[in-house]
Amino acid sequence: MPAPYRPTPLLPARLKYRDGTPYSAAYGDVFHTRAGALAQAESVFLRGNDLPTRWQGEDRFCIVETGFGLGHNFLATWAAWRDDSRRCGRLHFVATEKHPFPAADLALAHRDAGVPAALSAELCERWPLLVPGFHRVELDGGRVVLSLLFGDAADTLPQLVARADAIYLDGFAPDRNPDMWSPPVFAALAALARPGCTLATWSVSSAVRRGLAEAGFSTEKRPGFGGKRDMLVGQRDGTASASPPVTRHALVIGAGLAGCGITERLALRGWTVDLVDAADGPAQAASGNIAGAFRPVPSADDKPLSRLTRAGFSFALGHFARLAQASHTVRGDSCGALHVARDERQASKQREAIAALALPAEFVRWVDAAEAATLCGQPCAQGGWWFPHGGWIQPGSLCNASLAAAGARLHTHYDSRVARIHLLDGAWQAIDDDGRLIAAAPNLILANAHDARRLGGFPRLPLRPARGQVSHLHAASVATLKSVVCGQGYVTPEVDGLIPTGASFLVDDLDMTLRDDEHAENLDKLQRMLPGYAKGLPPTGLSGRVGLRPVTLDKLPVVGTAGQPGLSLLSGFGARGLVWGSLCAELLASQLEGEPLPLEQALVAQLAPQRFDLSTSAST
Repeated sequence: MPAPYRPTPLLPARLKYRDGTPYSAAYGDVFHTRAGALAQAESVFLRGNDLPTRWQGEDRFCIVETGFGLGHNFLATWAAWRDDSRRCGRLHFVATEKHPFPAADLALAHRDAGVPAALSAELCERWPLLVPGFHRVELDGGRVVLSLLFGDAADTLPQLVARADAIYLDGFAPDRNPDMWSPPVFAALAALARPGCTLATWSVSSAVRRGLAEAGFSTEKRPGFGGKRDMLVGQRDGTASASPPVTRHALVIGAGLAGCGITERLALRGWTVDLVDAADGPAQAASGNIAGAFRPVPSADDKPLSRLTRAGFSFALGHFARLAQASHTVRGDSCGALHVARDERQASKQREAIAALALPAEFVRWVDAAEAATLCGQPCAQGGWWFPHGGWIQPGSLCNASLAAAGARLHTHYDSRVARIHLLDGAWQAIDDDGRLIAAAPNLILANAHDARRLGGFPRLPLRPARGQVSHLHAASVATLKSVVCGQGYVTPEVDGLIPTGASFLVDDLDMTLRDDEHAENLDKLQRMLPGYAKGLPPTGLSGRVGLRPVTLDKLPVVGTAGQPGLSLLSGFGARGLVWGSLCAELLASQLEGEPLPLEQALVAQLAPQRFDLSTSAST
């Protein structure tokens, strides 16, 4: 089991100069030599790791850097990769950063350093919110993947799951920031390095050379750059072995948020996907609601749910933007989301949650009842969290955008109920009620909500259906809302003349008919958040929609391989599929490809199917 891990508050850096060079007053050191950041990156880190030669002809290549700083090493690497006609198919660049810069400071520093304007603009546009944890940023059409580990390197590197081909050992001088050049950091890098992994650094101090040797790296000096007599290059002991080939063909069962999400993530990586669903199209079950709230869930103790929704929120913001850039627009509105406290006790806990991680106002801030009313346009029972980048998303539009992005690599099989699955000669088969083969592939992903327990033969897997009824109010019958409002329930602004609010939550209730008592429950939740908003509306005669959401015992998703060759689970999204679904799909796709994972190891373990009893029945 991975070591306990809890992110700590971030203290962002601010751009300052000394004699024309970016400078850190906190560490009393410059960010790069006066001879030039890009020239130093090319001379020390690219040439020191024999790049671009070593990535040529490879399917993918992974670089790990200690200290992202202003991003010059990354940008120089990205530029070299773009200019190389024999470049690897996908470039992964993983970097730690304890004090990340705001995007505006990055843009200014890049302009002063002569960074290619187009690369700087794309990076700054995709730059994540400055909150602790892992952040995945996809660039260059998804062919360049930047994974940023915001936090202390000694804490984040041991949580990284990756196999590094090259290491950029960078940071402030060892006498200014000794923690970055410490034995724990070197040991973490050695654990990440493939046999034969190379490294390069401008530092040749005896302590650095000794620490690297103790961690298993052999090193040698080479002529330095920019007035430094020497630099250091090294290699991880051992002989590199080829990674086992990945058969890029998957059978995905379920065409909701989970199934459509993993389809798009795999297609991006060159996979062929056979998507199977019993309905006549995607998003016909719980993913068919007209709108859902999109916002994270902070907590003072930063429990797994909070870390996952924070990471998922950050990833989804970039993911939706990338889909839109490719003309696959996800319908929704970043109108902001307000989470109203139940009472003063919860309001106090909300304020504590923000303070505990020093979360920036761009991510969340606490507002009193008066400001909350101004933001959402209606009187509020209490103050609460305000998420300026939150809003609502139409789940079906996300499913459709994902499938459109998959393009010709997708083969759909709708109106096809899978009665059973069967592994034959290395291929998983989906069999219908009449015993006919629907589709087959060496990799099977069960993304079919709670039915994954039956189909996978996992009788002890605590994955259960939860009935959720959403009530639809006619926009003409209530006042206008300016933002999403959440709390004991949720309500969104008008969508196609309707205002959805809800939802009920009844585990193991499979009835799909609308109920007046659940309409009444939804209206009561709405009244407690927004007093008087739906006053006088009767619960009888309301329209609405019922969906069955898959939930687990610990209320976290189930993501990962399931103990049988080629079988994976992607389910348990509950009521939070919009905020963490895209990241969960990215996690599973990364696992199947053997890529660096987008989440810390401790959280990956909390989502793994193996946290439950996966004893299978004989029928599978």
